[in-house]
Amino acid sequence: MRTANHASSVSVAAETAPSQRRIQSTSLAQEAYRILQRMIVHGELAPGARIVEPALCEQLAISRTPLREAIRMLSSDGLVAIRHNRNAVVTLIDSRELEYLFEAEAGIEGLAAGLAANRMTNTDLKQLEALQERLEKLHTKGDRAGYFEVNQRIHTLLVAGAKNPVLEETHQRLLGRLERARYLALNSIGRWQESTDEHRAILEALKARDGERAQRLLADHVRHTGEAITQNSH
Repeated sequence: MRTANHASSVSVAAETAPSQRRIQSTSLAQEAYRILQRMIVHGELAPGARIVEPALCEQLAISRTPLREAIRMLSSDGLVAIRHNRNAVVTLIDSRELEYLFEAEAGIEGLAAGLAANRMTNTDLKQLEALQERLEKLHTKGDRAGYFEVNQRIHTLLVAGAKNPVLEETHQRLLGRLERARYLALNSIGRWQESTDEHRAILEALKARDGERAQRLLADHVRHTGEAITQNSH
């Protein structure tokens, strides 16, 4: 009887231990992914830069297994190119691809804003208004990194406000490549001010429950950002 119980407990341990290790590894990979994504978006890892695994393992205090999983995730986002038997590299910013990205994003976010005007709750709108006020304060302070973070939260909340899971998932898939491009757009001080003003106008349209106006304003806002990046790249 003891032998059977012992065998049973060993069997359970054998079944649960790999699962526990996978959870821990996935957690480390997700954290490494978030850190590396931020480094790429903010230009700390520049386009064309090599991903040197030993140095990053030491910097992030992780092994190669979660780091390589993070690199695969970044590759899915289009931020990293994996090369056979060579270091992965941060992808270059392709101006033609950016045109397509922002064209698609203008349609997605514009549609989301049109739906959100009628579907956002009053609580959603209050949260959006609080973020807008914070955005304007960060703009006044000249806090570019803080401004960018809040800007991304606003765009995510706007899309979530459409209450359409398929639309939200599609937007999420493009977000990695778009984040880097949007951060670059803030190099233009004029665009920084324009972006803040455009966000305020979008908020007012949503509060008025004017879906047609909200859709047009947000689509135009995304297109303007894309145009600013194209101009900066020339």
